[in-house]
Amino acid sequence: MSKLTRAAKNKNRMQQRGRGRHARTPSEIPVRGWKDILFRIYHSLQKDRILLIAAGSTFYLLLALFPALTAFVSVYGFLADRNAVAENVSLLVGLLPIDSINLIRGQLEALAAQENKVLSLGFLVGLSVALWSANNGFKAIFEALNVAYSEDESRSFVRLNVISFVFTFASIFFGMIFIVSLGVVPTLLNVLGVDGWAALLFRLVRWPLIAVIVGTAISVIYRFGPDREHAQWRWLSWGAILSTFVWMVTSAGFTFYLSNFADYNATYGALGAVAGLMIWIWISVIILILGAELNAELEHQTATDTTTGDPVEMGKRGAVVADTLGKSAK
Repeated sequence: MSKLTRAAKNKNRMQQRGRGRHARTPSEIPVRGWKDILFRIYHSLQKDRILLIAAGSTFYLLLALFPALTAFVSVYGFLADRNAVAENVSLLVGLLPIDSINLIRGQLEALAAQENKVLSLGFLVGLSVALWSANNGFKAIFEALNVAYSEDESRSFVRLNVISFVFTFASIFFGMIFIVSLGVVPTLLNVLGVDGWAALLFRLVRWPLIAVIVGTAISVIYRFGPDREHAQWRWLSWGAILSTFVWMVTSAGFTFYLSNFADYNATYGALGAVAGLMIWIWISVIILILGAELNAELEHQTATDTTTGDPVEMGKRGAVVADTLGKSAK
């Protein structure tokens, strides 16, 4: 589509009334505008081949998972008792299939049982390989988000890997803080003499805490993952909230289904736990892309500049969905 044709379509759609074409926030988009958004999401899910894109991302994420665990345990071992990592994997009960949890726990226990290695050349090389593999998992997610936002990857090899490594190290860092906190909080409660309430308190705050952590992580991925000018947080929050809610409900439902109705071990034998984990990752990526599609079409509905920085005219914002207006539902 030529720039003149795109500009003409933008001008015509900008004049449409009652559709939120000048909405400054998603909450200002009326019902007719939401009909347009859902209409475009439906067609985008088919055109973008979301299921296939998610399957490709799942392949790379599954390959990156165990090297990521290796890198995590290796770094964590220099700061605290690495056995705590395997002990606290039970936090995932209810979100991950139990066989998949046991698979991850077994790998973590094997890693934790290894002796702490000094910073030798061999250790550093092994850690670097593990980090690089984990880094590829984030790049797979970035590519999936590019599809949702109709962007082509144009970042240089160096810049793309710097961004993905930042996400990799941030995941390890905040993961360590989370696990260390799990060990510190019970001790603190015991000192304060309220340890009897600890179990009840944990059950009450566990799911809201996980929701906040996951929602925040998804928002950051939506903001910095795709190759485009960054969107304002207000245009990211709706997709992040939707993805977080749907992911938690779907994960719990899938786990319940596997625990009560399906037996992947009977079908896949020794690979049953891997198959369950793979399908769970695939579903999670689909939900992540779905939230990105929602955010993209929210931006696509308004002529208001949804990117960061000073407002600029359409066509110069550095993001396809911010530089164009989406078609309306019939």
